[in-house]
Amino acid sequence: MMKAIEIATPGGPEVLRVCERALPVLRQGEVLIKVHAAGINRPDVFQRKGSYPPPPGESDIPGLEVAGEIVAGDLSGSGFAPGDLVCALVAGGGYAEYCAAPLAQCLPVPAGLTALEAASLPENFFTVWSNVFDRAGLIPGESLLVQGGTSGIGVTAIQIAAALGHTVYATAGSDDKCRACEDLGAARGINYRTHDFAAEVKALTANRGVDVILDMVAGDYVNRELSCLADDGRIVVIALLGGTKAQLDMGAILRRRLTVTGSTLRTRPTAFKHAIAVQLQEKIWPLLVSGKIKPVIHQTFALEDACQAHTVMEASTHIGKLMLQVIK
Repeated sequence: MMKAIEIATPGGPEVLRVCERALPVLRQGEVLIKVHAAGINRPDVFQRKGSYPPPPGESDIPGLEVAGEIVAGDLSGSGFAPGDLVCALVAGGGYAEYCAAPLAQCLPVPAGLTALEAASLPENFFTVWSNVFDRAGLIPGESLLVQGGTSGIGVTAIQIAAALGHTVYATAGSDDKCRACEDLGAARGINYRTHDFAAEVKALTANRGVDVILDMVAGDYVNRELSCLADDGRIVVIALLGGTKAQLDMGAILRRRLTVTGSTLRTRPTAFKHAIAVQLQEKIWPLLVSGKIKPVIHQTFALEDACQAHTVMEASTHIGKLMLQVIK
């Protein structure tokens, strides 16, 4: 048996409760990880509220990323051995002492990082690479606008894009958060509460606009984003914090060859996620080892205090990641 956090019923943070569960039963291609730490992400909040259920057949325990020790599973040909420390992207089950993970979605803990730091990587790094570089196709010489620059996704997107030589702009909800975005590599942080981000971007780019926008808001943001895209620009939507409906200027899309796209990661097949893992290990893991990109952890909680962590998440006062420490 193991200790885990379950969702008693859809609702507020208080519905997260400690429980005892049987150890996960491994499926083909999976390994069992003794969890040292797990990351908290906005989709966990949506799942807790009842609006983002796990895919069929996946654990109902929340948690999309973990790091820890491989203790069981077929490791043939993987390069991993029992006892190795790995971080992994999972479709559920992270808030627990043990978690089953597809071996193809495991990555080594980067040299010099702790398991806690490594657990903060998978969900955000897989998401950013898949959407900014694969789906939106950000290429050398192009610029990026990140909405929500101090979220887990935001700090990841800023750091990766800046480290790869792109000019990055980011929005945030306070001047302090804007400064944090700039400290992470953004050319300018834009306070969306006091400034029109579209007008600011146009001014900063001599009215050209940016090439790619990573959007976690959607809703009425999308049409404003179209106005600050460069010709042939792309918006990639990964969350709907501002709502599911948007009224778009289709004339601008046609005339200027603009693209609005989006994706979710949780339900994609293992082969899709493995391809991202390969790219991350080749292109981004060395930047973590060298310190050019660093995990940004705002606060760490004990597994039993997951409800407190969700309260902080919903207050949106954090900069970077909120984490659960399972093994100290």
